[in-house]
Amino acid sequence: MSIIVIGAVFVDIKGYPSRTYIPGGRNAGKVRFVHGGVSRNIAEDLGNLGLEPVFLSLVDPTGSGEDVLLRLQEHGVNTGYIRKVRDGMGTWVAVFDNNNDVCASISNRPDLKPLLSLLQEEGNRLFSTAESVLLELDLDEPVVEEIYRLKEKYNTRIYAAVSNINIALERRAFLQKTNCFICNRQEAGVLFSVEFGNESPGFLARQLSELVTGAEIPAMVVTLGADGAVWADRHGRFGACPAQQVPVADTTGAGDAFFAGVTAGLTYGKDLAEACGIGVRLASSVICSLENTCPRFLPSEFGFDLQS
Repeated sequence: MSIIVIGAVFVDIKGYPSRTYIPGGRNAGKVRFVHGGVSRNIAEDLGNLGLEPVFLSLVDPTGSGEDVLLRLQEHGVNTGYIRKVRDGMGTWVAVFDNNNDVCASISNRPDLKPLLSLLQEEGNRLFSTAESVLLELDLDEPVVEEIYRLKEKYNTRIYAAVSNINIALERRAFLQKTNCFICNRQEAGVLFSVEFGNESPGFLARQLSELVTGAEIPAMVVTLGADGAVWADRHGRFGACPAQQVPVADTTGAGDAFFAGVTAGLTYGKDLAEACGIGVRLASSVICSLENTCPRFLPSEFGFDLQS
């Protein structure tokens, strides 16, 4: 049984003020360079669960690219399908306020076109044995089309996240072929053109159930920050999962860890409620850490049977 992650690698540049943050001012503080990107974070988090995911991606043919590969390998990720190409990695610059929340950011996306040829060369081999495939739905459209062609051919489960919800709006047909789509409250509001507001999680879960049924999406999970998450499927099942109250060091990467936990749970036979509980546990562990990655776990701690 294997999990494949497909997506981009970023270098994150993060600025933290040492005193009161002044919007528009010159703020003294600390600047940190860390490996990032939604899919890269997810692959590393899955590796920290002992699940040995395969990561299809790109890195620059530089020392920075080598550093990315080495770190992923150290965390148990199969990097044999990562190609070195020029402009293969993106950059995300973020400034944090005194509450450790992002108050400004700029993202420079990498050129992901080489992923298509990589999929055409290796896709049949990988999808034929994969239990699930995890991806960002806003990858280049030809790449997404190839992924879903392989899904149909091998009946592989697909779990999707999104970095740019406006691009996902153009790909609603893919959502109907996605086994579970995971996004945050704001993204869900944009997707359905509704006010996915500050009501109780129970109310929002019921609302999500109606929206998922109407849109014919197999299943969705929506994160609510400090209010946890809600989930629903097209069979009328829905529910809410509370968040864990933990001290906040840095919220960056928490959503990626949540996605990793949910999709790992679904891959290894958990239902949506159980999978969301795993996601909350991993997200909480990331929020507590300035390293923005979940700690190492044994698969047995979550009831994952890697032999089945």
